[in-house]
Amino acid sequence: MDEQRFAYGGQAVLEGVMMRGRRQATVAVHRPNGDLALKHIPISGEDRPAWMKLPIIRGLVGLRDAFSIGKQALDFSTSVVIGDEEEEISPLVQGTIFIGAMAIGIGIFVVLPSLIANMASRMGAPLLLREVIEGALNLSLVVGYIYAISRLRDIQRVFGYHGAEHKAINAYEAGAPLTVESVRSFTRIHPRCGTSFLVVTALIGFVIFLSVSGLPLWQRIGARIVMIPLVAAVALEALRLAAAHYHRSWVRRLLAPTLSTQYLTTREPDDAMIAAAIAALVPVLAADGITAHRVAVPEHELALST
Repeated sequence: MDEQRFAYGGQAVLEGVMMRGRRQATVAVHRPNGDLALKHIPISGEDRPAWMKLPIIRGLVGLRDAFSIGKQALDFSTSVVIGDEEEEISPLVQGTIFIGAMAIGIGIFVVLPSLIANMASRMGAPLLLREVIEGALNLSLVVGYIYAISRLRDIQRVFGYHGAEHKAINAYEAGAPLTVESVRSFTRIHPRCGTSFLVVTALIGFVIFLSVSGLPLWQRIGARIVMIPLVAAVALEALRLAAAHYHRSWVRRLLAPTLSTQYLTTREPDDAMIAAAIAALVPVLAADGITAHRVAVPEHELALST
């Protein structure tokens, strides 16, 4: 896979951006004084066995890696924002937060729609209608959750960095110079966004979960919880395929509803946010051997990263 085909991307963190390449992920976070703190995270995916790069399996591996790298990026951004870059969150606290978040997420997005749809089934709704009701509830809850958090003031700053991340990736993929002025002109919408991934996962989950629709309620819920990684891996493959063919008009029309949700989770970034996204992307490209002529960044625009 050459540099043109590799799917560079990242995520927004507290007061910064994480970018990921083939060999390295870099996190750029604004300190309270306005300077940028950088953290480089090595990636060793190139030497994995061939079977781990097969469709679906690579999706599961990718999701695991994304969680691990994303967690490190968020932990680093938290420590920078609170002003103590040496402090690390206790593993016990991290584990408790993770388990609690997973339990709440499964309860809201899996168990609750199943219980409500099962009530419709008891009132005489046929099996297929019950599944449609459950799928619609799940999708509505996902979009409703995205909308709800988009209204929070602090989250809106994170969404500004999210927009900066998309703009920087779009600029790079268009072959444009990675300067604040150049990156600012690009769209904050991107076909490989995690927001679109959540919506696609809900849609694909509806189809895959039909395979266990005949089970009793709690067995059905349990089976769906177990199948979540598979659903997410299939959704990742679908999004990867769609992004590869995004230049086709019919693909853009097909993705339009899912891409529209990104207007909820991105905001137009300011120049400092864009500078953070560039500062995170440049070292990632350099680690992959992409030469400087592809990255035209004036020194004064990267001064904060030193």
